[in-house]
Amino acid sequence: MSLHHCQPPSLRKRKQMLCITLLLVGVLMLLHRNLKEEILIHRSTAVPELQFWMQNRTRLAPRKDGFSFIPVKRTKTLLVSAYLEHRAKPKQVQVIAVVWREETVTYHCILHCQNNEKHISDGVCQIHEDHFGFPYGTADIMCPLPSQCDMPSHIAVTSVIFKDEYQLEFLEVKNKEEKTEFFSHNFTVCLSTMFNFNNILQLVQSLEMYRLLGVSKVVVYKTNCSTETQRILNYYTKKGILEVIPWSMSKFLNVSRGWLPQHGPGELHYFGQIPALNDCLYRNMYQSKYVALHDVDELILPQMVQSWIELLPILEKKYGPNKCYMFENNVFPNNVILPSLKSQSLSKQTHWRGVHGVNILAHLHQEPIRKENLYEKFKIIVNPRLVSSVSVHGVLKSHNMDGCAWVDRNIARMYHTRAQMQTHLTSDKLIYDGRLLNYSEPLIKAVSITLRESGIL
Repeated sequence: MSLHHCQPPSLRKRKQMLCITLLLVGVLMLLHRNLKEEILIHRSTAVPELQFWMQNRTRLAPRKDGFSFIPVKRTKTLLVSAYLEHRAKPKQVQVIAVVWREETVTYHCILHCQNNEKHISDGVCQIHEDHFGFPYGTADIMCPLPSQCDMPSHIAVTSVIFKDEYQLEFLEVKNKEEKTEFFSHNFTVCLSTMFNFNNILQLVQSLEMYRLLGVSKVVVYKTNCSTETQRILNYYTKKGILEVIPWSMSKFLNVSRGWLPQHGPGELHYFGQIPALNDCLYRNMYQSKYVALHDVDELILPQMVQSWIELLPILEKKYGPNKCYMFENNVFPNNVILPSLKSQSLSKQTHWRGVHGVNILAHLHQEPIRKENLYEKFKIIVNPRLVSSVSVHGVLKSHNMDGCAWVDRNIARMYHTRAQMQTHLTSDKLIYDGRLLNYSEPLIKAVSITLRESGIL
């Protein structure tokens, strides 16, 4: 008889219990080791194919950081960028996207969280109201965060129509740190959709004027430009003043060159200007105290002081601090050169004559303001933390903002040096405004230095 069969029943039971206990401990240790790689499905209606795909691919490597559009498979959705939205309660990830407005899609958000965990939540799509009649429009895909994942590093978005062979691509989630003070910049200017650009002289003049006004950062969304323009962009990038965002939306969509379908055929307004502006707003939300949204041929000039640093306290005192500030558009035709009351300043610019582009100091006569167009084509300066979405001319959705204030033109207004808009006007109907000449001496010096150091001259 073996020793085992001679043991009392109580001893056998204790040994059986010990074996079971050791087995359970081993299973728990194995589960604990795999827990870091486990996929936690967060209250989602995700389709079985997606759940299966996630459960069998626990070592997903998020894509490298950088800027690149991501198409959502089997949809007409194009993902632009992702930002942590601290102002939502509870927090969410906001994915800026371009969507076919008539397409209905059920989105699922795959969040790459701490300890390499993945969570799935249902995305809610909110299409912006401004699309200027084009079939594609800007949208925000809002992805709720589970309590176990309050700081995701990357996010992917898929549709309910999901196939196992699809390879998900991830966007980096930016704006992880919320700030209310101590920003890197007082003012950031967002210049959207640079395409086929060769207006070198006006670009340099505008960038130097921004610096004189107190701007320390400019963001350009570039589709393409001339070799000389690229040289200027490289120059200012090395100086730490300029951030250039590659804007290759034309590789994915038939973008329009006009702001309305009748002005230029295409599927999306003006090379994707609105998603670019919204990306710039969120990109600088916790980096800059104020953001200005306008074009490279536009300058907002104070009338009583010299800089935006001096201007903004005046606006906040007069109109209130929690507002966006709208500036009247004044057109200075760039095809008209009339004698200036201070034309001696032009003699210092003769060495610029070989540089391609518009010299804003030579165009100091503006079109008269028509009452019916007074409130059109204005541009804004705003605290970005008060805003949820923007369009070309103003704010679409705000967050704790007390509306927008129309700034008295005698305090500040916008100088828009461009092609003539009131084409019927003769030159004698234009109105002289020499305010820009107050900046001419430091401007001429700075522009000349840049043109020489960049190799343009």
